[in-house]
Amino acid sequence: MKDDGDWWFCLKHMKVEHGVGCPGKDRMGPYESETAAAGALELARQRNEAWREQDRDDN
Repeated sequence: MKDDGDWWFCLKHMKVEHGVGCPGKDRMGPYESETAAAGALELARQRNEAWREQDRDDN
């Protein structure tokens, strides 16, 4: 497969995109692989939870 850019997760269509796709405002990324892009929402959830825990610990 020709490498035509990075991988993204489209929030509008809730699917992985490769290379040129929907506008940046509708996408998360870039990611290095299709698998990483597919896990974008889970990664965001994990990071948000870690930040919430850190905020609780700081108070």
